[in-house]
Amino acid sequence: QVELVESGGGLVQPGGSLRLSCAASGSIVSVDAMDWYRQPPGKQRELVATISNSGSPNYADSVKGRFTISRDNTNNAKNTVYLQMNSLKPEDTAVYYCAAELNPVVAALAGYSEVRGQGTLVTVSS
Repeated sequence: QVELVESGGGLVQPGGSLRLSCAASGSIVSVDAMDWYRQPPGKQRELVATISNSGSPNYADSVKGRFTISRDNTNNAKNTVYLQMNSLKPEDTAVYYCAAELNPVVAALAGYSEVRGQGTLVTVSS
């Protein structure tokens, strides 16, 4: 079983920066890519960024050039994924969720393909 714990949310002024962290523990070998999603108030969840096991990132167009996802796989007992958010805008206000994608074999055995964290609120406001 994989457990995710997020931290780093809060209130920031427009143009400011925040760094979110997500620590994954448990069956780390089951994890492939890790993702950051967000859900703005009253809106659908959207994928913000994803990073493969080898460290290859991808971003939503809305955050390209402002957000950076990174991953620390050096600890065999824990993986940590970060989301560095710069030049924040009011429209970035959302609950941000970390997610771990399970590899296909584990997902088939488990009956689910993703584990999600509890979320952390980011509010961008003056």
